[in-house]
Amino acid sequence: MQTNSNIANPKRIFRYKEDRWPIAIILLLTVIDFIVYFTVDNLSVFLVYYLIMIIPKGIISAWNHHHQHLFTFRNTALNRLLEFFYALHTGVTTHLWRLHHVLGHHLNFLDQKNDESRWKRKDGSKMGALEYTLNVALTAYPRGYNVGKRYPKQMKPFLIYSSITFVLLAVLVFYKPLAGLFLFVLPMISSLLFTSFVTYKHHTGLDTQDEFSASYNNLSPLYNFLTGNLGYHTAHHHKQGVHWSKLPALHDSIVDKIPEKLYRHTPLLYRLLGRSSY
Repeated sequence: MQTNSNIANPKRIFRYKEDRWPIAIILLLTVIDFIVYFTVDNLSVFLVYYLIMIIPKGIISAWNHHHQHLFTFRNTALNRLLEFFYALHTGVTTHLWRLHHVLGHHLNFLDQKNDESRWKRKDGSKMGALEYTLNVALTAYPRGYNVGKRYPKQMKPFLIYSSITFVLLAVLVFYKPLAGLFLFVLPMISSLLFTSFVTYKHHTGLDTQDEFSASYNNLSPLYNFLTGNLGYHTAHHHKQGVHWSKLPALHDSIVDKIPEKLYRHTPLLYRLLGRSSY
């Protein structure tokens, strides 16, 4: 049973201490969003701010992903509050990725007929990046809902807190329409599209039943620092419940099973090496 003393004790708030700094930064960006919301009424400022924040908010999506695999806080109320702020940054509400991704994609990523993030068309051909991006983004909520029909305990918070999120979003837009649009609505849409786009390279073209040959990996220190080790993607799919901070060690334990061809690098690193990224 959760108690107020647990909430008051910093050592008891987080499940893993490694989450403290990422969450602090994400909440700081949330505070900045609301400061701008309440103090600015200039279209040019909103537009510049929106463009500057596209990449940072897209990166926040990786941390929302980690949270919905393994909740950040020990306290449920704190997790629901964090998910509201995550939703305003990423367009992904409480339990959406838990349904669509954790209980959907991770169970079906070897089956392109049922994968919620499938990269194959119905005729078996490979989607292009733009088609995949639009397909995954536009179907995220319907597919999450369909998965939820099989998991009613997970569906309930998805429906309740998603509804609350969109009602509060509507209030923010109603109170200050321009600020609400540029600070919340457009970033939510952009981040969902951004997330869908960057996941195109995770599995596309890897048509196999071998879990160790079904994901691309990116071992760039910068990429993994920004995304919480999401580049250790084979390890993440091997044991999806492992906290992001433990993925490098898990990767080392299975590295001999991962084909060398499944390593990709950031374009910047490859430019420095004078090589193609593929």
